[in-house]
Amino acid sequence: MAEFVMVPLERLQADILNALLEEYASRDGTDYGERESTLADKVEQLRKQLRNGDLQLLYDVDSEQWDLLPRAQAELLLNG
Repeated sequence: MAEFVMVPLERLQADILNALLEEYASRDGTDYGERESTLADKVEQLRKQLRNGDLQLLYDVDSEQWDLLPRAQAELLLNG
């Protein structure tokens, strides 16, 4: 069973967080609606969702991978 840890954003250096957000925003299958957005726009949208608590940054200790998840889904994994 996977063990997930929520990563507090203030624990990450700004350049590391930005690199994570850029990598996530450029993943195949990410969809930002009908209009095309620049990478910078996508990163800013993600950053805003993280600040608002709508997204959570989780780290999977077993696989040593991270992901951004909606708050409800993150809570299920953390409390499950």
